[in-house]
Amino acid sequence: MKALVTGATGFIGGNLARELWGRGNEVRALVRPGSNCLTIEDTGVERVVGDILDCDSLDRALAGCEAVFHCAAAYTFWSADPCSVWRTNVGGAANVLDRALAAGVSRVVYTSTVSTIGIPRGGPKNGLGDESTPLPAGSLHGHYKRSKYEAEKQVMERAERGAPVVVVNPTAPIGPWDVKPTPTGKIVLDFMRRRIPAYLATGLNVVDVADVAEGHILALERGKTGERYILGNQNMTLKELLNRMSQITGIPAPAVRLPYWLVVGAGYLDRAWSQGLRGKEPTIPLEGVLASKKPAYVNCDKAVRELGQSQSPVDGALKKAVEWFTDHGYVNTEKT
Repeated sequence: MKALVTGATGFIGGNLARELWGRGNEVRALVRPGSNCLTIEDTGVERVVGDILDCDSLDRALAGCEAVFHCAAAYTFWSADPCSVWRTNVGGAANVLDRALAAGVSRVVYTSTVSTIGIPRGGPKNGLGDESTPLPAGSLHGHYKRSKYEAEKQVMERAERGAPVVVVNPTAPIGPWDVKPTPTGKIVLDFMRRRIPAYLATGLNVVDVADVAEGHILALERGKTGERYILGNQNMTLKELLNRMSQITGIPAPAVRLPYWLVVGAGYLDRAWSQGLRGKEPTIPLEGVLASKKPAYVNCDKAVRELGQSQSPVDGALKKAVEWFTDHGYVNTEKT
């Protein structure tokens, strides 16, 4: 199989491209000029210089491909240019899907996010969010999540019109090759750098990025057109995650729990100071804090049942992330 992976220089896309290539497939990556290509540096993945906003370069990258994995996105809780987040996440997704159909690609797997999955009111006692849970109005905070919601909506509309597209919704992946790193990887890295003195009473669903990469491939092979599949594994509190990190690294986990209102207030002040006065990225990711008001616990059974997605132990993913960040100098040199 010859497949195009967008976002192959990123976390999920990089792990996916490596896995596809390791299985003997011909893999092509659309790479923006000047991108850090560490994720695919030691592989035979073919690089095509271009951008998902440039249809000519997309057409070159798509030539001869049977499948497309659209993983590219502006995954950030802050941007100096919010319009660029919308252009990349919404406009880019439309470009990739439309050009792929024009090129005669047999199937597209679109990487969405768990943020488009609704969470029942009242917390876990009222059940877990799944692919059929409606998303309450006003529950999305920030440009990243709202733009991904709009992009997924447009993708699903194309699927209703016959486009051969399957949607996957990864939760919070952890593992190697998190070059940037992503917001989830930053939790791991900040813990390793002893920069997490306290915690919030929130929770998330954590998954090994290797299982997410495999889930993309399984979605291509077994997924139903127009369906969504949550690619996740274990629901856990942030405190539980930090305790696991402590067991793996030997670094003490924070014992102080901060009230939500205090962190939100600090986030607004930090944004006003950093973004408004200094023009720099705030230290406190306000969009992430606002989204953490209630745990993002979900049910991942559909992907396990219909696709056969693996559920590898979370501890293994954390260990691989710690080893990768250490081996690549992130802890000692604080490379970002």
